[in-house]
Amino acid sequence: MFGLMKLSGVFVNRINSIQFLVAIFVFAIGMAEAAPSKSEVTDALKRASVFYSQTVARHGGYVYFYSLDLSRRLGEGEARATEIWVQPPGTPTVGLAFLEAYKATGDRVHLDAAIAAGEALMYGQLESGGWRNQIEFDPAGPRVDQYRNGEGKGKNQSTFDDQISQGALLFLVRLDEVLEQENATLHEAVEHGLSGVLDAQFSNGAFPQIWTGKVKAVQEKKASFPDYDWRTEGRIKEYWDQFTLNDGVAGSVTELLIAAHQVYGDSRYKEALKNLGHFLILAQMPEPQPAWAQQYDEAMRPIWARGFEPPAISGRESEDVMIALLRIAEYTGDQQFLEPIVSAVKYLESSKLPDGRMARYYELETNSPLYMERQGDVYSLTNDDSNLPKHYSWKNEPLLDLIKNAYRAVVGKKSLEPILDPVDNSDATVESILKNLDATGRWVSTYNGESLIGQAKFKPGDKYLSSEVFSDNVTALVRWLGR
Repeated sequence: MFGLMKLSGVFVNRINSIQFLVAIFVFAIGMAEAAPSKSEVTDALKRASVFYSQTVARHGGYVYFYSLDLSRRLGEGEARATEIWVQPPGTPTVGLAFLEAYKATGDRVHLDAAIAAGEALMYGQLESGGWRNQIEFDPAGPRVDQYRNGEGKGKNQSTFDDQISQGALLFLVRLDEVLEQENATLHEAVEHGLSGVLDAQFSNGAFPQIWTGKVKAVQEKKASFPDYDWRTEGRIKEYWDQFTLNDGVAGSVTELLIAAHQVYGDSRYKEALKNLGHFLILAQMPEPQPAWAQQYDEAMRPIWARGFEPPAISGRESEDVMIALLRIAEYTGDQQFLEPIVSAVKYLESSKLPDGRMARYYELETNSPLYMERQGDVYSLTNDDSNLPKHYSWKNEPLLDLIKNAYRAVVGKKSLEPILDPVDNSDATVESILKNLDATGRWVSTYNGESLIGQAKFKPGDKYLSSEVFSDNVTALVRWLGR
């Protein structure tokens, strides 16, 4: 039947050939049974999207967490029934997940959910072009703001804090791209928002934490240490008007400006990106601490922000700045943006804590890890980490190995995305995600005492829904489909 076969230079007889083929066939069946199928994944994506968009959503938008009966909705604290949250992992994060699911499957249910999320965000866009933390759909609500649509009143303070405005705009830019700029209302909102971002950029390339309109011109200076007692002097009441890097501003604004230039081809966005990179170079502190602070005054000296955010070298913000510089260097092809990275990595590696983590703050010039103690609402500086307030991240796992790998990739003309945006889309992980999706279309989490974003309050053993879990799982399934 088969005759003689030659396999790896060895002749085998007909019996052995049949046994070999049978073994391969059985192995293939086993592998097929172990791996998820495309239809299983697309069906799961649809069930999850339908549940989240049609049952969980309010006004098309989302908060961070929900009790299983949806009676409790949590963002930064308890959310009102008429509120949604803008800060990740709120509405923009969920909207991007829907959008990725639509691009991977072509199923209109995902696009409709993404459009509804976009409309929710557009409702709460401020006159200044950006967003605040939450959107209130009740015009008489206690946290309503000065919305561009005329439905609100109150504050017009667009913010870059916690990736709020840039996260919302990034999603709307990508939605506008998918809709081929044919939704005039959406496109106008995006243009208004991006114009607001450009107006908020200082002439030295920096951004404030908050803006209400075009910022003033400033002089370009290199970062320096304060020439006064920074512990007791130099506080600026409205620190949010100064140059900020706090909570990922550099990285998230970089991502937004790259996306805006990719989608619209407007040279203003690429110039703004280069100007931001120029500021990040200026903001690198001198030796012996060649890294970055959270915020600076107009003289480019590190300054206080909130009572527990002192002038200091900041480990987490420094890592975010280096990742932003790597992205800017890759996108522009300009190697000058790589120049600060080697010295900064060496310094931060030498500053690791004994347990291998990195302090959020290092004291200016002495480089001692810097912390806070709290008595009521009063904070005091300390180098002792034995009694840290629990509402803030004082120590973090370093990203220095990732940054070094990313640096090598840029120098070697390789893509940063596999390094900076990894997602576990292995068969085993996807199988687990599919298994944990219940019949209703929910991924249910159990609270075990871990710290949750927004300091959400659950009791140990409580079951809840998480917008972050939803978005992460959808992203993993989408990446598996694209694999």
